[in-house]
Amino acid sequence: MSSVTLEIDGHIALITLNRADKLNAMTPEMTDELRAHVAAVNGNDEIRAVMLTGAGPKSFCAGSDIRELDAYPTAWSFRGRPDYCDAVRSLTKPSIAAINGYAFGGGLEMAMSCDIRIASPNARFAAPEIKLGWIGGGGMTALLAHSIGPSNAALMVMTGDPVEADRGFAWGLVSEIVEADTLLDRAREIAAAIAARAPIAAETAKLNLKAAYAMPLENAVQYERDLQTVCFATEDAEEGRRAFKEKRAPVFRRK
Repeated sequence: MSSVTLEIDGHIALITLNRADKLNAMTPEMTDELRAHVAAVNGNDEIRAVMLTGAGPKSFCAGSDIRELDAYPTAWSFRGRPDYCDAVRSLTKPSIAAINGYAFGGGLEMAMSCDIRIASPNARFAAPEIKLGWIGGGGMTALLAHSIGPSNAALMVMTGDPVEADRGFAWGLVSEIVEADTLLDRAREIAAAIAARAPIAAETAKLNLKAAYAMPLENAVQYERDLQTVCFATEDAEEGRRAFKEKRAPVFRRK
């Protein structure tokens, strides 16, 4: 059985980290599978939204499998390894993390690499690498600082202690807390809402959000205006205006 699965239902893809007996801890083989699934999703124009979750009730992802790390002969070879967080960030379609339990280390980085995060009440978030003698390397500090502010990020990164779901919600780490038995249903509901929107505009909005973090304000506003112009020139935008005038739901075709 594959350790990372991909299911496609209409315009929605579901990627599942499928190693529940090991808390969905990531191995190099799983990274390869994840990267292949991301490439397949990016190359499929029918897919408009992606959900990412972990198998089983205990864990979204506990990060890298520590037992695998000694396989790297040098720190530099470890530095140059394919990274599963980079794979998630390379998704071009809007993404939703459904966090069902532990999101530790690289698991937290993967969740934060998604555009939207929702969690079950038993979710736990941690940057525990410092307890083992290193720090996160998949974007941990930058992503946490943007998500929850520098002081809360420092608390997590410098202690390594876990944060419970309700505190994560209060800090803005996740958008919603959803009962475990309805977590995937809620994620699919959000994905369906995104999939019903103009796909070029949704993917452009994803690019624009990234730019908002990376650019000074004036540059970000100008970039947004340029992206708006690109969207406005599409057939989907024309269809949106026509549907508004005709008082009906628009039919978007990624054109």
